[in-house]
Amino acid sequence: MTDANMTKELSLLTNIYNATHGMLNQYIVGNDELIELLVIGVLSGGHVLIEGVPGTAKTTIAKAMARITGCEFRRVQCAVDTQPADIIGVRVYDQETKEFQLRRGPVFANILLIDEINRLNPKTQSAFIEVMSERQATIDGITLDLYSPFFVIATQNPFEFEGTFPLIEAQKDRFMFSYNSHHLSGDDELEVVRREHTGALKWQPFFERLTPVMNRNTIEHIVEVTNKIRVEEPVLQYIRDLVVATRMHGDVRLGASSRASIALVRGGKAVAALQNREYVIPDDIKRMAPAVLQHRIMLEREAEIGGITTKQIIGEILDAVEVP
Repeated sequence: MTDANMTKELSLLTNIYNATHGMLNQYIVGNDELIELLVIGVLSGGHVLIEGVPGTAKTTIAKAMARITGCEFRRVQCAVDTQPADIIGVRVYDQETKEFQLRRGPVFANILLIDEINRLNPKTQSAFIEVMSERQATIDGITLDLYSPFFVIATQNPFEFEGTFPLIEAQKDRFMFSYNSHHLSGDDELEVVRREHTGALKWQPFFERLTPVMNRNTIEHIVEVTNKIRVEEPVLQYIRDLVVATRMHGDVRLGASSRASIALVRGGKAVAALQNREYVIPDDIKRMAPAVLQHRIMLEREAEIGGITTKQIIGEILDAVEVP
């Protein structure tokens, strides 16, 4: 691809992002970082985990984002008694045909919203591992490919809430990025009140007005464009140094896996693409580091008791590792 063609493609990608951001901001207040991260997830071909207290627009943003992609969307509302077959699907015996018929579960979609994923028991959580990592599902020994593209947005409540199960490490590692949503600032909360007063917060009219700005083919194309962003050797070494540093830190019991390295490469490319740049710089990697690392690092028990947070550890690593 020539420089002129790449510039044109990046301009198209930026226009898609601006259109997405503009439409979502008609309804959603104060969540620009999350909106950007979801777009980065689409460009990177990676799944996104959103943690936050109830009422912080996690599900609303996910549903609106799915609408804008123009792809097939399914939702799983998780509960303690949800079984793997409820998610993946099951073969059912048909009395008329005397044959087993396949009933596909909600994972057979392009955009899958897993709402309150940590309300699932560990057995059912594990059902998502094959789905998210290998883009396939196995039902009664039959392996089926999922749709393409396939993008998971999962929400979870803080672990101290009742009826929740901590995500198993293998499950968390399948999410390329994570985000901690919080209550709005005072000014943003006032804007919500104003919009409610004027009737601008009616969900159904807003949802019906949302116009897809992309489709399956568009998504596959912009992912391909993003993959062509250049990452020079010094930046690749910087990514390696950050990930290795998480494994060497004294307060960390389990550091980031190689999936974190892959996520930093892909996330850095997506950030560069959204800024109309054909190459990745170290600041792109630093920007993506919290979203990539925070759900992959497990602290030593002593560090947790001492009040040390994963955010602090990531900050220390970013300060300590030399920037090329």
